[in-house]
Amino acid sequence: MPEVSLSGFAIVTAVAFAVPLIAGLFPRVRLPGAVLEIVAGIVIGPSVLGWVQIDEPLQVLGLIGLAFLLFLAGLEIDFVHLRGTLLRAAVLGFALSFAIALLIGGGLAAFGVVQSALLVAIILTSTSLGVIVPLLKDAGQAGARFGQLVIAAASIADFGAVILLSLFFSREATGIGAQLLLLGGLAVLALVLGFGVAEASRSARLSAELIALQDSSAQIRVRGAVVLLAVFIWFAQLVGLEVILGAFIAGAVLRLVDRSTMTHPTFRTKLDALGYGMFIPIFFVTSGVRFDVAALTADRSALATIPLFVVALLAVRGLPALLYTRQIGARLTGVAALLQATSLPFIVAAAQIGMELGVLSTAVGAALVAAGLVSVLVFPLAALSLLRPMPTPMVAGVDTAAPSTTS
Repeated sequence: MPEVSLSGFAIVTAVAFAVPLIAGLFPRVRLPGAVLEIVAGIVIGPSVLGWVQIDEPLQVLGLIGLAFLLFLAGLEIDFVHLRGTLLRAAVLGFALSFAIALLIGGGLAAFGVVQSALLVAIILTSTSLGVIVPLLKDAGQAGARFGQLVIAAASIADFGAVILLSLFFSREATGIGAQLLLLGGLAVLALVLGFGVAEASRSARLSAELIALQDSSAQIRVRGAVVLLAVFIWFAQLVGLEVILGAFIAGAVLRLVDRSTMTHPTFRTKLDALGYGMFIPIFFVTSGVRFDVAALTADRSALATIPLFVVALLAVRGLPALLYTRQIGARLTGVAALLQATSLPFIVAAAQIGMELGVLSTAVGAALVAAGLVSVLVFPLAALSLLRPMPTPMVAGVDTAAPSTTS
């Protein structure tokens, strides 16, 4: 067996354990865990202490962490509510976002700030579904009309940004026509596996066996979810698409076809434990290790683009929220704008892909990630300050404080 150094893995996992523990000791300092983990990665990485370098084990575990993050984001898509006026508003909002992003990206490219206007435009259109959903749940707004609208918009933004990135900037890109065929192949795989899972769930014998094994040492449902994730990311990589696309679709397929995902009391908890308990923190910490502070600080022009990118995020994802004003009012529109402009994981992944393809400089890539860090730090806190004075949320248009027969 070849000898592999696991010192980096030990340090990264120790940091991933220590960060939330230390943060918990200072409850008044409310910072997102992802931000703290990236900052901790910067500290232990080559930019500061130099304790950790990205070796093969960390590279693989970080990739699995990214896949799990997008997989769990795909699980957040509620297909039951994502239709009708919600779907139309979300799609229209994303189309407007992309149009604004193309204008901003084109302007930045014209002034020589970025190399690829299209890549920057795609990066600016994303929203961190995994960040805003827990926030809405904690605020008691996830089931409200406002919360469902923001979640729908974030779902479409996440899905659209991943599709566009895979279509135009896959590492194995061979042309738009070929990429469309590959996306079609992934869609066919989703249909086949989705149909297979749905049909299998109708078998009384198989369902009984799944129920018997799901809470035993076999943890059969968790293993099945991991198999589904592995098949999709393997197929995406095989045909030259991005792993994040395969992971996101795997989560969406599982949510769509396996109704017990939502009804089983601990299934989601188990998946969250697997993802957020191990792999996802490794992704964020190793992202910090990769963060090139020297390249960012050495280029003053790149450093100056950080506030520019922050404003661009707010413009691209915030301005389309004005479409919701008639439905939810001015104050909640402001909250929606801030939440939609919150983005980090996709920026980290897309910036890394852009740098590997040579269409994004190291300094600009670091500036984009820094802007994402600022968005996750500032926008949700500002949104919460606007959200706190709100009265009891409205669920499906019904005041939850009043008696109602609506389920």
